[in-house]
Amino acid sequence: MAKSSPRAFERAFTLIELLVVIATMFILGAIAFPAFKGVLERAKATKDMSNLRQIGMAIQTYLNDSDQILPASTQWPGTSTTPGLYSKYLATRKIFQSPFDKRPAAENDTAPVSYSINANMFAASPGIDRNMLKVVSPASTFLMAPKYTGASTYTGTTTSAPDLPVGAPAETLGTHGNGTKINVLFCDWHTETVTFGPNGNPAPGSFKDSTTDPLGLKHWDPTK
Repeated sequence: MAKSSPRAFERAFTLIELLVVIATMFILGAIAFPAFKGVLERAKATKDMSNLRQIGMAIQTYLNDSDQILPASTQWPGTSTTPGLYSKYLATRKIFQSPFDKRPAAENDTAPVSYSINANMFAASPGIDRNMLKVVSPASTFLMAPKYTGASTYTGTTTSAPDLPVGAPAETLGTHGNGTKINVLFCDWHTETVTFGPNGNPAPGSFKDSTTDPLGLKHWDPTK
């Protein structure tokens, strides 16, 4: 009578080996997460910049039809009863919402609005009273930026789009780069990522390549 061959030995993982594998996975995850977070932030920053460019092109077209006079600050996004950039110059309200703005998107008069216009564009003095032909240095003057107050907090809507405060304090926290960077649309229609000065120096709302007196490269005052 033939004897059956012995069962092949099946080796299992030991508890120590399992713990080593789990620890290795945690270490790899900890290394990969910051990189993934950085990629996600850069994607949002790119979309944010794209929104500002599209709004800028829409404002240009609006100005060509309006003798270079900006839409009223209370209606520039446009509502169902008071047309502004929407719906004649922009097909969707979602362009007014930054990807850093976590509020639910909408296509109605209470749709989120993340971007604001420099309030000096509407002031008679010191300002240009909505007349873009009066901007002295378009390439250096902010026109629009996200209205950001930290922790992804946005409060503007289509019916109450916020204006930016002007000068110091103005924007004091950026949407990305650990709060040090924010995207801006300038009065010559170019967009740029600007960096805040260290610790708000020389004043809150200032930037690394700007000064308060005389005004530096980037500033809020359209009359200088």
